[in-house]
Amino acid sequence: MSVLVRAGVWPLRAARAVIPCFWRGKYFSSGKEPAENNLVTPMLRHLIYKIKSTGPITVAEYMKEVLTNPAKLLGIWFISEWIATGKTAAFQLVELGPGRGTLSGDILRVFSQLGSVLKNCDISVHLVEVSQKLSEIQALTLTEEKVPLERDAGAPVYMKGATKSGIPISWYRDLQDIPKGFSFYLAHEFFDVLPVHKFQKTPHGWREVLIDIDPHVSDKLRFVLAPCATPAEAFIQCDETRDHVEVCPDAGVIIQELSERIAVTGGAALIADYGHDGTKTDTFRGFCGHKLHDVLIAPGTADLTADVDFSYLRRMAQGKVASLGPIQQQTFLKNMGIDVRLKVLLDKSDEPSLRQQLLQGYDMLMNPKEMGERFNFFALLPHQRLHGRNHQINALQSEPSPSPVAGFSELVWR
Repeated sequence: MSVLVRAGVWPLRAARAVIPCFWRGKYFSSGKEPAENNLVTPMLRHLIYKIKSTGPITVAEYMKEVLTNPAKLLGIWFISEWIATGKTAAFQLVELGPGRGTLSGDILRVFSQLGSVLKNCDISVHLVEVSQKLSEIQALTLTEEKVPLERDAGAPVYMKGATKSGIPISWYRDLQDIPKGFSFYLAHEFFDVLPVHKFQKTPHGWREVLIDIDPHVSDKLRFVLAPCATPAEAFIQCDETRDHVEVCPDAGVIIQELSERIAVTGGAALIADYGHDGTKTDTFRGFCGHKLHDVLIAPGTADLTADVDFSYLRRMAQGKVASLGPIQQQTFLKNMGIDVRLKVLLDKSDEPSLRQQLLQGYDMLMNPKEMGERFNFFALLPHQRLHGRNHQINALQSEPSPSPVAGFSELVWR
């Protein structure tokens, strides 16, 4: 971050304190509108982050990444949790900020491939997306062309139809509008684009980092410290030891809503994002043209992001549900059976060059120096999922131990 300047005389226009931006559903979008010919898939976002972090990649590296991407393993995770919780008669698959719908499409293909397991389950898909343009692209990706979409711009469910496999699918602008019921929630690279408040510890206590006009250059912005406490300071923990923190009130409200739903109606939430467990400080950054970009220069031309503080998400669950993680991608994928997936791909390939590419791609996903430690997984589940239905069982009763949670412990393949 640029050097912070303590504001000596605070102008009247800045006297109005920066207040927490409470969530109203408006951030459930995948970013700025993509160009018509730019298919922004989860894989593309993964590759862009890698290139931004380590520089351009070779064609061979590109092939390795695409060949071994683990997106479909997320479909396995949801099925594993559905089985572990007793195979409910129905469940909702809910994705927050689904981009172009590619990830949901991958998960639905896994559901189709394992149709014999899910044949007696009534599944529905619910997408939370505020961008009309992106929702139309998602519909092209996910729905059956022969089944016309129903649209009602003013209704909470502003669009609905059927997926290519015949599953009902609906679109919402607000998580709160989704029907209550047993649900699996997915937030993949969603929380890291929500706005954060930044704070710096000073001899006078915590001061919020604000953005002001540079007094020496009229068309330039600069970071300054608030001269006194601001309302958003309430989000900082009393025992905070870091000297710089970032908090995201919007994320907190969303986690509270997810926790309440999961505690009451069951299910689980899987959050996958770049982040940390309350250890990092200044992670606010901009990217433009695959390069780091000063966040205050040419606003609107760069993508802005801040790493997710998973310790804050855990705190915002307020004990209503249990949380697992964050765990690093390499651990999650290994537990999810990426080694088995690699073996299957290797067994199907007779070409030495392709086998080498698969092995190198696996290394790139799992190597701590590559993506293995940069991406994290975090889950919210009902307390009884981890502890069984009864926390206390008398000596005359016995109750089977809950099965391990896939990804966060080793998945048993049969």
